[in-house]
Amino acid sequence: MDYIKELIHLPLQDPTLIFFVVLSIILFSPIVFNKLRIPHIVGLILAGVALGPNGVGLLDYDSSFKLFGQVGVLYIMFLAGVDMDMDDFRRNRGKSLVFGLFTFLIPMILGVTSGYFLIEHIYSNIAGDPSLVTWTSGEANNLQVFTKYTLLSAIVLASMYASNTLVAYPIVSRLGVSRSRSVTITIGGTMITTILSLLVLVISLEMVKQGSINWRFWAEFAISNILFAVFMFVLIPRIGKWFFKRVEDSISQYIFVLAIVFLSSFMAKLAGIEYIIGAFLAGINLNRLIPKRSPLMNRIDFVGNAIFIPFFLISVGMIVDFSVIFDGYTTLLAAVVMSFIATLSKYWAAVSTRLCFKMSKLEGKMIFGLSNAQAAATLAAVMIAYNVIVGYTANNEPIRLLTTEILNGTIIMILITCTISSIVTERSAKMMATSEGAKEDEEKDTYRPEHRILIPIANPSTIEGLVDLAVLIKDKKNSHPIYGLNVVPNNSKESLQSGKKLLEKAATLCAASDTKMKMISRYDLNIASGIINVVREKNISDVIIGLHQKSSISDSFLGNMADSLLGNVNRMICIYKSIQPLGTINRLVVAVPSSAQFETGFRNWCDRIYTLASQTGSSVLFYATEDTLDALKSHIKQKRYSTATTYTLLADWDDFLMLTSVVQKDDLFIVITARKASLSYSPLLDKLPKQMATYFKDYSYIVLYPEQFKEGEEDKTIDSHKII
Repeated sequence: MDYIKELIHLPLQDPTLIFFVVLSIILFSPIVFNKLRIPHIVGLILAGVALGPNGVGLLDYDSSFKLFGQVGVLYIMFLAGVDMDMDDFRRNRGKSLVFGLFTFLIPMILGVTSGYFLIEHIYSNIAGDPSLVTWTSGEANNLQVFTKYTLLSAIVLASMYASNTLVAYPIVSRLGVSRSRSVTITIGGTMITTILSLLVLVISLEMVKQGSINWRFWAEFAISNILFAVFMFVLIPRIGKWFFKRVEDSISQYIFVLAIVFLSSFMAKLAGIEYIIGAFLAGINLNRLIPKRSPLMNRIDFVGNAIFIPFFLISVGMIVDFSVIFDGYTTLLAAVVMSFIATLSKYWAAVSTRLCFKMSKLEGKMIFGLSNAQAAATLAAVMIAYNVIVGYTANNEPIRLLTTEILNGTIIMILITCTISSIVTERSAKMMATSEGAKEDEEKDTYRPEHRILIPIANPSTIEGLVDLAVLIKDKKNSHPIYGLNVVPNNSKESLQSGKKLLEKAATLCAASDTKMKMISRYDLNIASGIINVVREKNISDVIIGLHQKSSISDSFLGNMADSLLGNVNRMICIYKSIQPLGTINRLVVAVPSSAQFETGFRNWCDRIYTLASQTGSSVLFYATEDTLDALKSHIKQKRYSTATTYTLLADWDDFLMLTSVVQKDDLFIVITARKASLSYSPLLDKLPKQMATYFKDYSYIVLYPEQFKEGEEDKTIDSHKII
């Protein structure tokens, strides 16, 4: 019995039991609070308040919660960086800069003005007679010095208002609006204002310690940050690309990503800025190496949202102590003033940005909701300033740069701003997701066949590349599974079992990226006949066929099987040869024959390319005739693709081999070709297999046959019987 009493003694000490309790909170808190229409993020914070040392005392705010809490906030910042649409960010960088300045300057102005009087009131209560204060700097005691430290304290307090933490970011990510313009602007502005606010903190602390700032401080600060920038923007991308090219195991890739996040965070601290900046920049620099719909990205999202981020939110709640409100009116006054100024300043910044760029009210609400939460940077600043002693009273009591009243008020402000942020963000995100869905429905093309992808699987070495390509070109709104097909040209049970193992491997790879695969095994006369029949039965829109790295189109694909397939399937056929992972691709170099814009599937293959580019973070480089380039520009403008695109004239297909000097090792070369007797067919295209096998054998490439119909021809893939 004594042993049992020791185990359940409060606060809990047994690590197994503690972890069970935390997991139970993570599991049941969202369920309970969702029924109360309280955002689950707020629910986790309130659970931390109730069960923490300032609640029933079930859990103690020990080193493990501090560690997981730190990991959680770094994870939030990393996710914000890796989820960011870099093309959209570059397009909206001016807006992000303006919002960053608004959300920094407005809180600073309001914060310094209100903070001065608040700090003066608190300092006067602590010090009693200001003339009896002994300053740690050794300065003479007079009203001027008292005013100086009051002002410095107010500036530090204002810098806390200026910073914000993307606590509500998991909400926009979960609801699928993380790439909307308002979210991109807010994330970019958050980076700017956080850096500026932390810079103000560093400078203020230096003035407290040294009394003034000399050239040596600025020189050291500049050098350290230049070295940090070189590390982040030069070394990290190169190291990342080198690693992902050589290591395909997704678990090893995930460990590598975590290591880079924490190393970057530590390097940021060494440079004199805060950890969270390093984590965010790590996400930015690994952004294009991690496809958005990939097993690695799925694993990053899962672990963060299941463990690390909930731990952080619970740890925030555990430091909240409502009892301090009743210790005296000063703490309550500080909490009210701080919460009001922080919320008002962020609201004005959001409204100013909305009016400046003529954005919608919904976008303004999203900017306000996402930027209002105070947590990581605020906690860091207040704890640092709290530990700085600027003087002593006549009773030898310490006078801190930010006092106990400000510290307790900060904790309450964090809870209030996180609650407001979560509620506003969730409501805005739901409305935005609904409106974007309606907009997409309105913009649907008059002709849009159902997007159904088929992967014929026969070679174990090509499975991973085919699945990756299929997952990355799959429309996010497409509810159909990817179809995996293994054709058995005889009645051999051994062949059938071997084919099922290949399909199971493909299905496992799909499942790792949260994509469903329907496995199809069938007997047929030959592989081409099996593919053709499945295309008809399932109304397939895209067929993706793979080539082994050591194979060429001419000796492994084109032949009787290809002639049969191309002659009987009108839908898009992709022949894919993978040399390196798609996540390490820099550019999509696309060669398009003349008159390709007149083919039925022109818009469809163009959309697939831009879906792939968006997922991989690649730019697109088109080579085509002038008329075809004009058609591409028109379609891309109509669809509002934000991907960086370059258009280059390829006047004659006879100049095709010129592209050997254009295509680089880290490019994916996509050649649009055509079936015989189609509108864009040219006899020059007959040379393509030999040219690809000879001149581009060491490159990743796709040879793409678009969906094509001859004049007056019906769709051969539509069978007369009911489609299954």
